[in-house]
Amino acid sequence: MKSIAPTLAAFALTFAALTGTTPAQTVSDAKPVKVVMETSKGTIEIELDAAKAPITVANFVKYVRKGFYDGVIFHRVIPDFMIQGGGFTPDMQQKETDGNIENEAKNGLKNVKGSLAMARTPNPHSASAQFFINLKDNSFLDYPGQDGWGYCVFGKVTKGMEAVDAIAAVATTTKAGHRDVPAEPVTIKSAKIAE
Repeated sequence: MKSIAPTLAAFALTFAALTGTTPAQTVSDAKPVKVVMETSKGTIEIELDAAKAPITVANFVKYVRKGFYDGVIFHRVIPDFMIQGGGFTPDMQQKETDGNIENEAKNGLKNVKGSLAMARTPNPHSASAQFFINLKDNSFLDYPGQDGWGYCVFGKVTKGMEAVDAIAAVATTTKAGHRDVPAEPVTIKSAKIAE
């Protein structure tokens, strides 16, 4: 019978590369990551749960560190549901992203009011850069959801829900074939890791 040790070692190294941890660290060692997002409607402070969503947090942090979110908009606003951003410029051009990530919706985190989750297509493992903030408890988005997967929660708003509510209150229209787009762009001026 072949040993599975080489396979496990390769998995540990791959996991370490994805999460930015060393093989000696465990997921429970991962510290929360704080992100400060300056928007045209105010400041939103977010705490990312690196312990429960290591792949998703590493992915989001990578985009933050390279300034990907600076200048993009919240392009989908549905009152009493969620606000979505992270992928479009104010002229509704979709930004090119890196590869898709694995859906970590089985992590036990729930789509409650103020939680941050990854947006995706009907393909469960299609999330890349777009995210949404839940405006209320949306349990139907939790694992297993309506498609056996649900939507991965990876953080929560810790300060600035008044800015989130201000975004949720804007007038929306249809632009470039997309519905629920703010009539006046709501911009993410910057997103930075709070060191």
